[in-house]
Amino acid sequence: MKIKRIYDAPAKTDGTRVLVDRVWPRGMTKEHAAVDLWLKEIAPSATLRKWFAHDAKRWAEFQSRYRAELDANAAVVQQLRDLAAKEKITLLYSAHDTEHNNAVALSGYLAGGRLTR
Repeated sequence: MKIKRIYDAPAKTDGTRVLVDRVWPRGMTKEHAAVDLWLKEIAPSATLRKWFAHDAKRWAEFQSRYRAELDANAAVVQQLRDLAAKEKITLLYSAHDTEHNNAVALSGYLAGGRLTR
């Protein structure tokens, strides 16, 4: 599983490109995004997203809260796990911060729940 900003050019090595943001990325056309699947339901809730506001100081707490949301959303998590078991996938996100974003947190969750620093 790879993680990539949606604004980076698509590559053949991406496999299935899965957008994991709740809101469509600003200025991105659907053609340029080359998204195969948009899983809005797996993104953090609007309340959590607004609270986090990409503040790195809130990263650990954001991950904990997001993991709780993912635990409560088992069906969509299983959908993504099933897809990843069958083929290569790339999680797409739009945040500027490449280390503190929902795709990084989601990847850690799918890898066994590990938190990143």
